[in-house]
Amino acid sequence: MFRAVFHQSLATLLVAGMAGILAGWHGAVSAGLGGAAIAIPNLMFALSLWAAAKSGRPSVARFFVGELIKVAATLALLAIVAGAYRELNWLALLAGLFLALKANLIVILMKA
Repeated sequence: MFRAVFHQSLATLLVAGMAGILAGWHGAVSAGLGGAAIAIPNLMFALSLWAAAKSGRPSVARFFVGELIKVAATLALLAIVAGAYRELNWLALLAGLFLALKANLIVILMKA
């Protein structure tokens, strides 16, 4: 669980650095915010699953409710970023979002 969040955070840092080189400071911040909108809800979801497993009360319902909350939190964070950050670079935001979502797949493909 936490390894996935680590890979997403690492991918976010890498894409933010690349966006900073290509698009400047606002591009780096936009890419970082895009990746953070994925990584932060995933971290909260992983902590929730870990806490449920530690308490001995894991359930399918808890998993699906947590997944629903994670998706809603991601959408809410993206809406907040789009409304609050005036110098948003949409291409960099989408790059950060996409690479954070696909970070685990990229790691699997690199090991194969």
